[in-house]
Amino acid sequence: MKRVTIKVLLGCSALMLAGQSCTDLTETTYDVIPTSGTFGSTAAQQAALIGPLYNGLGDYYGNMANLNTTTDEQIVPTRGGDWKDGDNWVRLYTHTWDPVTDNGQFNGPWTWCYNNITSINQQLGTLSDAKTKAELQALRAFFHYEAMDLFGNVIISNAVGAGTPKQSTRAEVFAFVEKELLAAYPNLSDVSGGAYYGRMNKYVADMILAKLYLNAQVYTGTARWADVVTRTNNVISSGKFQIVGDFFSNFVTQNQNSAEIILATPFDKSKRTGFRPQMQNLHYLNQLTYNLGTAPWNGFATVTEFYNSFDDKDIRKKMWIVGPQYKADGTPLLEDGGVPFAFNPDIPALVLPAGAVGRMAGARSQKYEIQKNNSFTEQDNDFVVYRLADAYLMRAEANLRLGNNALALTDVNVIRKRAGMPDFTALTLDDILAERGRELAFEYHRRQDLIRFGQFTKAWRFKPASQSFRTLFPIPKDQLSLNPNLKQNPGY
Repeated sequence: MKRVTIKVLLGCSALMLAGQSCTDLTETTYDVIPTSGTFGSTAAQQAALIGPLYNGLGDYYGNMANLNTTTDEQIVPTRGGDWKDGDNWVRLYTHTWDPVTDNGQFNGPWTWCYNNITSINQQLGTLSDAKTKAELQALRAFFHYEAMDLFGNVIISNAVGAGTPKQSTRAEVFAFVEKELLAAYPNLSDVSGGAYYGRMNKYVADMILAKLYLNAQVYTGTARWADVVTRTNNVISSGKFQIVGDFFSNFVTQNQNSAEIILATPFDKSKRTGFRPQMQNLHYLNQLTYNLGTAPWNGFATVTEFYNSFDDKDIRKKMWIVGPQYKADGTPLLEDGGVPFAFNPDIPALVLPAGAVGRMAGARSQKYEIQKNNSFTEQDNDFVVYRLADAYLMRAEANLRLGNNALALTDVNVIRKRAGMPDFTALTLDDILAERGRELAFEYHRRQDLIRFGQFTKAWRFKPASQSFRTLFPIPKDQLSLNPNLKQNPGY
């Protein structure tokens, strides 16, 4: 059991909640713990009350994992009858999702954002301590930012109130998120790790603002590259974080002490469940490879061309499992009919027939260490939302777009060096996008990156070019029914 994650979230009993299933993204609402008597009258007591509100942050992983199938780094082939699921995964991958048929895929992330915003609003009204209020203000801004990024014109909810809330433009939500973070910033802690692991502090706020500014041209039509540099400078120059020598140490089972992590969502295989990439990624027979208590589901893989974008000398290429597979004792594994079991990075079709060839198709992610001898379906790794390498790459991109090529090269080559790759001597925007892909694969920044670089609607393996309106997901049908003030995004 992890010795840090439960304690750092203030001993919250809400961490006993179960995670999401692999296909049902509908969220369950959990109320905040009510105050009683005089509890909550001191700053320390008020800080303790916010612990349950961080539980919702853990569902970042569950919501983003499925939506990553809309990118060129993740594919969920239909393998005979497996992962058919009404062709849900095919529609996500080919950008042909339907707002009615696929309502559940989008209602889950929407309710994840707004259920958490509602809980924060309820608690904020009871607080007087400035530091505690600032922390919740930043957390609320994060959920608004995520809603805006996914759905565009969404609701600004900054108080508990009756009636049906109005829909705001994406630019208005952008301005609200920026204002909230800047207002909270002076009262946020400058402590990283320890009691502030997995919580909002100045550096997390800087990262949210950097992401906001990095994509400002998409969100508002006005670029904010210099502001990206300012915010990433705050993080990089703070001295609180460092690029660790071992890339994979950021993702090991006990990764909570990595000096590179700026924000992670803590998981524990029995206390705060919901993190199970081994179940999504691995073949059924890999249960014998890692001595797992449950057979994996043989679902998620990476797109062939994305796998091939890694040089063989790139240390990060080891995040993919390819080739022959073995039992824990070293005995070769065999598929049906005695076929040697080996993962083939080449995926011949999006819809594959039943049989060994289809089941073994696709390189599988082991970026997050697979927990061996694990009798649970959940793992203990914490999911990394923001880390220092991303700050370097964001600053590099912003500087390159500003014409500061030498500064951009320096930052990118910090990341290249750790990966065992030679320095770039010249740099293009295409290089930046490719390097972000190799560094941040399966950390769920890819959709946003592809949109910013104008690549999201282009054709790739098994996916034809898609319409420009697909850069936004549809407002969920359930939400349109509940709130007549909401208007569907164009194209849907």
